[in-house]
Amino acid sequence: MTFTSTTIADQVAEMRANPARPIPGDIAAAFATWVAHLAAAGVPAGAAKPGHALPDTPMLDVHGAPTSLHAATAGRPAVIVFYRGGWCPYCNLALRTYSQELHPALTERDIELIAVSPQKPDRSLTTQQKNELPFPVLSDAGNALAGELGILLPARTKEIRAAQEKIGTDLLTVNADGTENLPMPTVALLDAEHRLRWIDIHPDYTTRTEVADILAAVSRV
Repeated sequence: MTFTSTTIADQVAEMRANPARPIPGDIAAAFATWVAHLAAAGVPAGAAKPGHALPDTPMLDVHGAPTSLHAATAGRPAVIVFYRGGWCPYCNLALRTYSQELHPALTERDIELIAVSPQKPDRSLTTQQKNELPFPVLSDAGNALAGELGILLPARTKEIRAAQEKIGTDLLTVNADGTENLPMPTVALLDAEHRLRWIDIHPDYTTRTEVADILAAVSRV
């Protein structure tokens, strides 16, 4: 399979250099301060390690119908991509890249690819359609699965809450459970018994796991 020569990191750099919708300086400064704080705090001490068995966590599909982690993986190994929501440009960029480059490679290996966020099902559907994603996009209402893995972002500061609201992002109306909780962007590799085999957690939400790193992990395990 042929991959593009442009990494997700390169695409993020290009997007930030040439934003589709420039952000006012004061808001950009607030986000930069928040990202620096998250990066300095690092991966939560209680984050799950390889070997951790994941329970059959309830989830919702894009039509709001109940499903679960075990039903979605259908007895196959799976790569689970945790993203913040369709409002996040970094998430959309990564999901499109995974769709184009990761999904075909995983399909060849009979490995499921699933994207998970805490947003409402109708927003998951919009995310799936907008990015033309050929894999399941599920709502982890209440961040039950993200909480099981210990990958939740810390509570937003009042400055970040105000900055996001100024650009039209109200997490209290976006998330399925009416809270503002978000997962750290994370990629988790599960075996057919739903046991965690590999995990890559990004406290800095402007970064993402590269396709090559995911496929390298798949090859190792």
